[in-house]
Amino acid sequence: MIFRVLIIGGYGNFGSYISKTLAKESNIQIIVAGRSLKKSLQLIAKLDAINPPEAAELDIQDNFAEKLITVHPQIVIHTSGPFQAQGYAVAEACIQQGIHYIDLADGRDFVAGIERLNQQANEQCVLVVSGASSVPCLTSALVDFYQTEFKRMDSLDYGVTTAQKTTRGLATTAAILGYTGKAFKTLIHGKQKAIFGWQGLRLRQYKKLGWRFLSHCDVPDLALFPQRYPQLKTIQFYAGLELSLIHLTLWFLSGLVRLGIIRHLEKAALLMLRISFLFDIFGSSASGFHLTLTGLGKKDEAKSLTFELTAKSGDGPYIPCMPAILMAKKIVKGDIKKYGAFPCMGFIDLDEYLNALAELDINWEVMRSFN
Repeated sequence: MIFRVLIIGGYGNFGSYISKTLAKESNIQIIVAGRSLKKSLQLIAKLDAINPPEAAELDIQDNFAEKLITVHPQIVIHTSGPFQAQGYAVAEACIQQGIHYIDLADGRDFVAGIERLNQQANEQCVLVVSGASSVPCLTSALVDFYQTEFKRMDSLDYGVTTAQKTTRGLATTAAILGYTGKAFKTLIHGKQKAIFGWQGLRLRQYKKLGWRFLSHCDVPDLALFPQRYPQLKTIQFYAGLELSLIHLTLWFLSGLVRLGIIRHLEKAALLMLRISFLFDIFGSSASGFHLTLTGLGKKDEAKSLTFELTAKSGDGPYIPCMPAILMAKKIVKGDIKKYGAFPCMGFIDLDEYLNALAELDINWEVMRSFN
């Protein structure tokens, strides 16, 4: 059986990579969809597809449920953010029509709240998965894998630093600016405490990238991990930009938002995105990710474990695409027998995720220290 997979935002930064990858599967026929039929057609003309790809003009804000009927996919992959400002209309339309749903959402409340659709999804025998991205899919896979080395986990410190010369779009920029300077809670020393987006400035040295600035970032993990890993007393996620000037500028603006001098920084997303491209000449195509677990080792010794990943050649943005690709393949092959609505945790293990990155210019290493 050939599964029809509809990719919303299928010609965008993330969607185009997912489209190109899934088009090579013999049991998948992709439908590239978005508000521009012209862009959808342009992409499918370039695809090395086994089954003839289709293009569709589709706007999630304009009679989406009705148009979904005419396309009749078995799986929908939703890449069109920012998800922070969206409800669950797309997922609900998929459930009502018996279609499996996957999204790349990184909005904290959106991903954490997807379980409210669990009963509906179960009744219609469909799988609804939110947050099929680096967070919380890769991050939870890492903690799931390495927690076996600890007798007790105490803290989780992790984050991503992006390359200047990377594919970045308006939706991602708007999502970041949406929480910049705004308060959100995370677990610190066993208590939920308020921190502010893009504050908490710090420097971290990556083995293959050098020193980079990092700041507080709001991700679904901060809501999901305290329940999934109740041992943890501190969970802090950071994000950073390669060029110090741009990172520090955003840090400064976050302070103005925090003080109430600027109210809606996300309204300047398009302008700030365009300005950022002017600095590409000063940057590279290398990005990085780190995750550090600390706690008590099996022999009651203080232990720290750090997983550090480096992506070069501009391949960093492909990392968050992998869960959606892997989930679609699993559904098509019948490897997942589960119905309901869930954040994307526990569906993809670490080996599966890292193996999917093997053909890209990405490498990683694990470092351990004991006291």
